[in-house]
Amino acid sequence: MAADGRLVTLLLALLAGYLLGSIPFGLVLTRLAGYGDLRQIGSGNIGATNVLRTGNKPLALATLLLDAGKGAIAVVIARAIAPDDPTVAIAAAAGALAGHLYPVWLGFRGGKGVATTLGTMLAIEWRIGVAACVTWLITALLFRISSLAALVAMLALPAAAWWVGDKNLTLFAIAVAAVVWVKHAANLRRLANGTEPKIGRKRE
Repeated sequence: MAADGRLVTLLLALLAGYLLGSIPFGLVLTRLAGYGDLRQIGSGNIGATNVLRTGNKPLALATLLLDAGKGAIAVVIARAIAPDDPTVAIAAAAGALAGHLYPVWLGFRGGKGVATTLGTMLAIEWRIGVAACVTWLITALLFRISSLAALVAMLALPAAAWWVGDKNLTLFAIAVAAVVWVKHAANLRRLANGTEPKIGRKRE
């Protein structure tokens, strides 16, 4: 692929990923279910953990799967377009994460990116995604705190990418983990002072 053509492909993958990632499934599903504006519930976040605070577990699961799925679909489409260029898939994954974190439709105020990150990683390199998912699950079962499980799972991403032996994915995983940790700044403060709510508990 010529340099100009490759650049266009990368930009299109980034844009398509962004548009997919910016679909606020949590917000849409809770409104359709009659819960109103999810941003006025619990933490105000549009992700599955906050949907769970409505008490509707199936709705929270649907949000989780859709948020992960939009990241995975972005990568699958990118691979179909450029099967011989893994950088295009990474660009689509970056776009999907950016779309979820900063959706133009919501004034660039989105979610925290954990489910979308896991979806993209499962699609790019399933071993990295599985390692992060298992890490999340074990941490969640032990401590019952979603944000802590997410933060630990993000640390597992670059470690798993390094173990797989892909330099580009390792660098991408480090960048993604850093962004997600920054988005969890408020959670980190609550974890430090012991006020972070456990999974399924409504915040006061």
